[in-house]
Amino acid sequence: MQSADPNLRLLNSFLDYLKIEKGLAALSVAAYKSDLEHYAEFLLKRKRGLREARRQDVRDFLNQLLSNGVDGRSVARKLSALRHFYKYLLLDRYIAADPTLNLDTPRQWKVLPKSLARDEVEQVLQGPPRARDDRPAQALAARDRAMLEVFYAGALRVSEIINLKLEDLKLELGYVLVRGKGDKERIVPLGGAAQQVLQEYLREARPALAAGRSSPHLFIARGAKPITRQRVWQMVNAASAQSARHASPHMLRHSCATHMVENGADLRTVQTILGHADISTTQVYTHLALDRLNRVYKQHHPRSKSRAGKSA
Repeated sequence: MQSADPNLRLLNSFLDYLKIEKGLAALSVAAYKSDLEHYAEFLLKRKRGLREARRQDVRDFLNQLLSNGVDGRSVARKLSALRHFYKYLLLDRYIAADPTLNLDTPRQWKVLPKSLARDEVEQVLQGPPRARDDRPAQALAARDRAMLEVFYAGALRVSEIINLKLEDLKLELGYVLVRGKGDKERIVPLGGAAQQVLQEYLREARPALAAGRSSPHLFIARGAKPITRQRVWQMVNAASAQSARHASPHMLRHSCATHMVENGADLRTVQTILGHADISTTQVYTHLALDRLNRVYKQHHPRSKSRAGKSA
């Protein structure tokens, strides 16, 4: 920023106030300076100065930080710096309204969970690469592919998939009975792809893993032992090694919900599949439906690109 820049003058005035009147240490002043310069650069892209910023600008700046993986504590610190800055501007009558007033803290926000793109999901669903090609390795690969397909088909949680019982699977009817939080049961449909890999897993892979032993669980480790949560996370992470991003079981769950909403599914249906007790939890996906609505409108409405006042 140039010396004639009004943003720079405001920042310098505020930093002098912190040093002289508040007596802050140089390190603390430097932290304020860094946070405010970052924010000023964000506003510059919107062709706004520090004095012209609106409440939504502040919120969008903090949301951008969260979506880029900045942790909540760092974002909260930046919000605190902005609050002190705008309080100073308000008291010295540089501005008439404080854009940070009554802005809730980042940990109170509902940030849309990360999801994978469809091509990334396709790569993950191929399963982890195999180090060997013997029968046990083939059985484990078939089990992993089945688990991945069920994760994505039914938006299951890790605890739900490792606790699925054989009796819960109604393959001929195309669904599975899932016990979620609070031991609440829900029926989750399974698509054709999931049904096919499950049939293959049950026909050969599961008997090979069980090795003559019995287990009530649908998905098992060698010797019919239960699968741990840690093993599932490792498996999904390994399956995404060839993808652009490392995935987690929860990302597959959120990818299912995201892709359903993008394809026009109503939130009540998505709520039922995810097992949310309250639809307000599912409404984090609402903006996806609005994005699609806007996209379809612009594509199909005959006057979406016309100006109302344009003469014939």
